[in-house]
Amino acid sequence: MDPTNLKAIDVHVHVEVDCNGHMSLPDEFVAASTQYFGAETVKPNIDAIAAYYRERQIGAVLFSVDIEAFTGHPALSNEEIAAGAAAHPDVLIPFASIDPAKGRAGARRLRVLIEEHGVRGLKLHPSIQNFAPDDGTAYPLLEVAQEYGVPVLFHTGQTGIGANMRGGGGIRLGLSNPILLDEVAVRFPDLRIIMAHPSFPWQDEALAVATHKPNVYIDLSGWSPKYFPPQLVRYANTLLADKVLFGSDYPMITPDRWLADFATLEMKPHVIPKILKDNAIRVLNLDTEGKES
Repeated sequence: MDPTNLKAIDVHVHVEVDCNGHMSLPDEFVAASTQYFGAETVKPNIDAIAAYYRERQIGAVLFSVDIEAFTGHPALSNEEIAAGAAAHPDVLIPFASIDPAKGRAGARRLRVLIEEHGVRGLKLHPSIQNFAPDDGTAYPLLEVAQEYGVPVLFHTGQTGIGANMRGGGGIRLGLSNPILLDEVAVRFPDLRIIMAHPSFPWQDEALAVATHKPNVYIDLSGWSPKYFPPQLVRYANTLLADKVLFGSDYPMITPDRWLADFATLEMKPHVIPKILKDNAIRVLNLDTEGKES
């Protein structure tokens, strides 16, 4: 990927269906989240995602979410996602998702995915993987990520998955309180941690962690910018201008809608390119590609 050819980099893009039509979530969760976001029922495959983002000259970080231990639903193949991204390297960057319940075996698998399949990061979703970020469950995975210098993207805040299902589908929102990542940032000081989404109802906690811990960042996915809390906009314009990243949550929210609404915010001109692309280049190590002798 050559970032100079891109207008932006979207760090939050979901692969929700594999080449055989298998969905990343159980059917009832797919229906609930689609209704919650008012999204399209037909989910794009990797080739379609690549074409969509190439047309817009936007790079995309791809991932699924492995929730096999919590739901029994087989995860999408990380290897397939990595291969799909490798077929479109000009616009796609693959992240893995491995259920922390898989322990050391999962950590060994992450190592292989990084070394042999070109995976560039890890996606975790505490609420639907049913773990707390600071309870140690994910630490074997985080050790590998820190060793290889790849970022870990944690879902934070409320989730549309399980919304309006009986008992919320068994999903516990409190597991995605961003304050739990403060302990992670202490234990893994060289691990780049990205907190996904405006962290409703814990926005202030997310801002506190991101301003205090130099290795913690925020992506702005999952919400239209016109609904961003005012303190998030204020911090993105000032103290966190170098630590906030563009993310859409495609296909639930399209980059077209996100960027159009973002353009209505009163953002400082010099901050806009940082959020849309420059910060992601640094966090994803794209500024070091091709520089090794």
